[in-house]
Amino acid sequence: QVHLVESGGGLVQSGGSLRLSCVASGLIFSVNTVSWYRQAPGAQRELVATLAPYGEITYVDSVKGRFTMSRDNAKNSVYLQMNNLHPSDTGMYHCNTPGLVAYHDWGPGTQVTVSS
Repeated sequence: QVHLVESGGGLVQSGGSLRLSCVASGLIFSVNTVSWYRQAPGAQRELVATLAPYGEITYVDSVKGRFTMSRDNAKNSVYLQMNNLHPSDTGMYHCNTPGLVAYHDWGPGTQVTVSS
């Protein structure tokens, strides 16, 4: 069984920072593509960042220079460092892999709320 559990969200003022974590079981992050997604109230889910097995990282334009994705293979975890947060970053954040996304399998997520 594959389980992905997110943590690290919370309430922060505009300009603040948060570090999100995603811990996996039943799947090895180092040999799988891993992505962070977010969904704002009343909006569609958005792809935020993707880390490929060979190390390439891509970001949506709106977070470039502010967010940094990373991986710790020893802990089988991925992270999203979020700096200079803006209210538009508010949403439920999830980590996931292509195989689970294809089957609409999402974990609990972690809520990020940025106030102005």
